[in-house]
Amino acid sequence: MEDYTMESAKKVCGDVAGLASWTRAMAFFFGINKEVLPLKANLIIQEARLQKATAELNEAQGQLDEKQRELDLVQAKYDQAMRDKQTLVDDAEACRRKMGNATALIDGLGGEKTRWTEQSKKFDQQIQRLVGDVLLATGFLSYSGPFNQAFRTLLLDNWKKEMRKMKIPFSEDLNLVNMLTDAATIGEWALQGLPSDELSVQNGIIVTKAARYPLLIDPQGQGKAWIKKKEGPNELQATALNHKYFRSHLEDSLSLGRPLIIEDVGEELDPALDNVLEKNFIKSGKTFKVNICV
Repeated sequence: MEDYTMESAKKVCGDVAGLASWTRAMAFFFGINKEVLPLKANLIIQEARLQKATAELNEAQGQLDEKQRELDLVQAKYDQAMRDKQTLVDDAEACRRKMGNATALIDGLGGEKTRWTEQSKKFDQQIQRLVGDVLLATGFLSYSGPFNQAFRTLLLDNWKKEMRKMKIPFSEDLNLVNMLTDAATIGEWALQGLPSDELSVQNGIIVTKAARYPLLIDPQGQGKAWIKKKEGPNELQATALNHKYFRSHLEDSLSLGRPLIIEDVGEELDPALDNVLEKNFIKSGKTFKVNICV
C-alpha cells in the first residue's frame, strides 16, 4: 500500500511505527532468505562434494607419496648404478691406458734383450773378477801412498803379474780411480782446490779412503789448502806440535769429533799421538776412549 511507510506509521503511533519497521525487515529478510536458502542447500551439497574430493585427494596424495618414495628408491639405485658404471668405465679406461703403456714398454724393451743378455754375461764375469779387483784396490790404498805415479804404475803391474801366476782373476783394464770414486766427487775436490791430474786424484782417494791417518809431504801446500777447504765446514782445527795448546786441540778434536790437521810435522812426533795413530781405542759402553796422557 502507498501509505505503508515509516513516515505514515510515525504519524499514527510510535508502536505502529516499530511494528511497521519489523514487518518491513521481515519482508526484506524473506526476500533475502529466498535467495540464501538455495545457496545454503548448495553449500551443504558442495561441502559434501568437497569432503569427498578431499578424501579422494588425500588418498591420491598418499598414493603419490608412496610412489614418490618408490621413485626416490629407484632413483637412488639408478644413481648408484650410474656411479658404478662410471667407475667401471674409468677403471676400464685406466686399464686400457696401462695396457697400452705396458705394450709400448714391452715393444720398446724387446730390442734390449740382446743388450741385457750381454750385460748379464759381463756382470757374471765382473763378479768372477771382483776378488782380484778388490785386492788391487786395497793394495793401492795400503802401499802406493809414498810413491810417485811411475812407481805406482810399476807396482800395480808387478801385482798383476803375481796374480796371473796365482791364477787370481782380475780386470785387465781396471781403472782404480773409477773404482774407488766417481766423477762428481772428483769435481767437488777440484772446486775445493785439489789439482785434477791423476796423481793428485789418487792422493785424494788415499787420503779419504785409507784406514790410516794420512801423512802429507806437501812442498807446494796444495794438499794442505785442499784439506782446509774441504774440512772447513766441519770445524777443522789446525795446530802444530810446538803449539802451546796442542794437547787441548788434540783432546777437543777427539772428544767433539772434529777433524784435526797437524802442520809442519818433523821427524819426531809427540808421544801423545802414539795411541791415536795406532788406534788403540778402548770401548766403554757405546763410546770409544783413547789414552793420550804421557
